Amino acid sequence: MFLVVGLGNPGEKYEKTRHNAGFMILDALESKPKDVVFLKPQTFMNNSGKATKEQYRDGNQLIVIHDDIDLPIGRVKISKNSGSAGHKGVESIIKAVGTQDFTRIRIGIQPEKGKPDDVENFVLKEFTKKELPLVKEAIKNSLTALDAILQGNIEKAMNEYNT
Repeated sequence: MFLVVGLGNPGEKYEKTRHNAGFMILDALESKPKDVVFLKPQTFMNNSGKATKEQYRDGNQLIVIHDDIDLPIGRVKISKNSGSAGHKGVESIIKAVGTQDFTRIRIGIQPEKGKPDDVENFVLKEFTKKELPLVKEAIKNSLTALDAILQGNIEKAMNEYNT
């Protein structure tokens, strides 16, 4: 059984913000396999672990989809069994479920100019019109990667997107 967690913040105010990349991916799913549990925690990002722990069971394959300020806007990267890299939502999940041994689909949100000084405020801003085509492409690529992972082809997803 898979548990796929898209990270974001609840509420209309945050719907189109960079920090809601995980929610955006789950919202873009056209169909949902019946043997997969999809979760959009309705807690704020830093408390995502609480909702994840309620759904997580030993033996489940956990996939977490989230924004990543260290990746250029629109880039998708797949990782497995890695630390939080400072992402508070991922950190919350690692603490709550007691392991970092899960798959992450990371969506780049770093602007062309590089990582901003005030990351905490930056991630709560909406994408610019110039960034939207890159975000749409990242959503499409994330869905393709997720499909491959759900079919047991994580290496295929990594080879395609971790270049």
